[in-house]
Amino acid sequence: MKVAILTGGGDVPGLNPCIKAAVNRVVDAGSEIIGIRRGWGGLVNCNPADPDTLAVNTMPLDAARVRTVDRSGGTFLHTSRTNPGRVKGSEVPDFLADRFTGDGPHDLTGHVLSVLEALGVDALLPIGGDDTLSYGLRMHNEGVPVIAIPKTMDNDVHGTDYCIGFSTAVTRGVEFIHNLRTSTGSHERIAIVELFGRYSGETSLITAYLSGVDRALISEVPFDIDRLAEMVMADKASNPSHYAMITVSEGATVKGGEVHLSGEADAYGHRKLGGIGRTVGELLKEATGEGIILQEVAYLMRSGRPDSLDLMVATNYAVMAADLALDGSSGRMVALRSGTYTNVPISVTGEGVKRVDIDELYDSANYRPKVRHVGGKPMFLY
Repeated sequence: MKVAILTGGGDVPGLNPCIKAAVNRVVDAGSEIIGIRRGWGGLVNCNPADPDTLAVNTMPLDAARVRTVDRSGGTFLHTSRTNPGRVKGSEVPDFLADRFTGDGPHDLTGHVLSVLEALGVDALLPIGGDDTLSYGLRMHNEGVPVIAIPKTMDNDVHGTDYCIGFSTAVTRGVEFIHNLRTSTGSHERIAIVELFGRYSGETSLITAYLSGVDRALISEVPFDIDRLAEMVMADKASNPSHYAMITVSEGATVKGGEVHLSGEADAYGHRKLGGIGRTVGELLKEATGEGIILQEVAYLMRSGRPDSLDLMVATNYAVMAADLALDGSSGRMVALRSGTYTNVPISVTGEGVKRVDIDELYDSANYRPKVRHVGGKPMFLY
């Protein structure tokens, strides 16, 4: 049996351990496994008639090749946000240029299927978030045996309580916030920490909850800047060290305003988020006259080695996915549900983006976490 594995979308800590565990499980079973480089882009750029393109875009994997990869973050297979179903004309490989002309977007799925057939792939293990796995669902619908592995620091893939990368992102956020307290307190200022999270505020919410910041602005609840200014000034006045701290999810919005977006939309229809922290800082400075410290944690949240929880989940997800593939299963996604490892239909990834349960986890009037009930909730309270 021949298995292929790839990583798509944003990198997170835990990808390399996941790949390593899958490789070792497949090889121990006497089967073969290859890595597809740069996510779905590796399959788009493979020309079965040109061995050089195969060498550049695929990689034979064995125990020796992955022996030390788990000691670092990121993905040694590299990643991309390529969607073979929507490829710009400028990104169509030269060897396909005569078949796909114009600006596009072009659907190269037929080409991808022919590449998988030429490679002799019997099962495909894509590791990714909603976008990457949405094309994994497309592959499943096209008849390719697919076992998906959910990863995203936003923890917003439907069907699972946990995605690889989330714990480390929260751990990083809490650490940076606590470290920033020293400068914020020394200068008696208001600190604004902008966190990744796109349209789900869970990363910002849980980071704020665990680090004990004064206010937390999340994607799901637009905020009133005048009301926020009053609250933050009261927070600052009541703090013996005379400072206040706010976390802001990159998808947060001022009431009546819009999400901060920049650049062109990618192949999945997403533009880059970011900049709301600076806007909040400028508005608060204007409203209060106070000094502001702005810290965009950004990529540092998903950089470096995984914490022990992400290491464990990544390893166990890989073992489960490899076992399902080796057993001939298809159209499944490995998952954690109510603290138990399981698998669900990959079709659940098409149900949209998970959102924070506002009624249970957030005080919308006071812009702060408020966990009303813990009993019966998943470990990360989603």
